[in-house]
Amino acid sequence: MLIGELAAECGVSARSVRHYEKCGLLTAERSPNGYRVYSPADVETVRRIKALLNVGLPVATIALLLPCVVDASPRLDPCVDLMATLRAEVARLDAQAAEIARCRRLIANIVDRSTP
Repeated sequence: MLIGELAAECGVSARSVRHYEKCGLLTAERSPNGYRVYSPADVETVRRIKALLNVGLPVATIALLLPCVVDASPRLDPCVDLMATLRAEVARLDAQAAEIARCRRLIANIVDRSTP
């Protein structure tokens, strides 16, 4: 299957598929004319990548988790360092949430002081 077919099947852009390949999340064979050729199994891989991106994981973390992903739900099987990686992601998200809450409070205070 060619890159456009894979992208359409998974609901992503061809640019995204090329990005996944560049990041090492996906590999393609090359046809004699240089076109990327993907297997039917790559459809599930792209769906898994998409599911992990949708929960907010960065590509570097997805690269670590992808071997542990069972399906596009995403359901994971425990594998080496999986829990430590996920705990680090929870801590990163908690830090982001705290920063967003701090910024919200600052803006709300400005609005409250400016409202007659």
